[in-house]
Amino acid sequence: MDQHKWRKLDGTRIKRAIRDEIRAVLVREKNAGHELKVCIGTDSQVKGNRTEFATVVVFIRKGKGGFMYIQPETSTQKFSVKERMLREVAKSIDVAYTLAPLFTRFGVDMEVHADINTNPAFKSNDALKEAMGYIMGMGFAFKAKPNAFASSSCANKVVQ
Repeated sequence: MDQHKWRKLDGTRIKRAIRDEIRAVLVREKNAGHELKVCIGTDSQVKGNRTEFATVVVFIRKGKGGFMYIQPETSTQKFSVKERMLREVAKSIDVAYTLAPLFTRFGVDMEVHADINTNPAFKSNDALKEAMGYIMGMGFAFKAKPNAFASSSCANKVVQ
């Protein structure tokens, strides 16, 4: 995971490893008395001959708003819809796997969100079973549309 690509929503680049940044955030938020939940998700958009991905780590302060970190990435590889959905899930799992020990240590609940529709009428639904198995098989809580706001709302805003 290239930590130098991470940034805040306001565009501020993260200059240290994302693990170190998240550890500092967890200490700060705990000291401030905030109860946190974290949701990790990825969305993508095909733009001509490239696919833009955005992975987000969304922190929710229960009853007090939230904030997020973003990792953008661009690929020139061609993907089917199913391949692209599973690539999004893989990116989210990579981040979740890296950060999960910190969240466990600080007692913070984490979910992995997949921008996959639970309605079979949508093409993304073809990847639902694999995505759910992949995420839950790694031991993470899973959410799909319409409950996957980290990927379908937060990350979506970044790649549009």
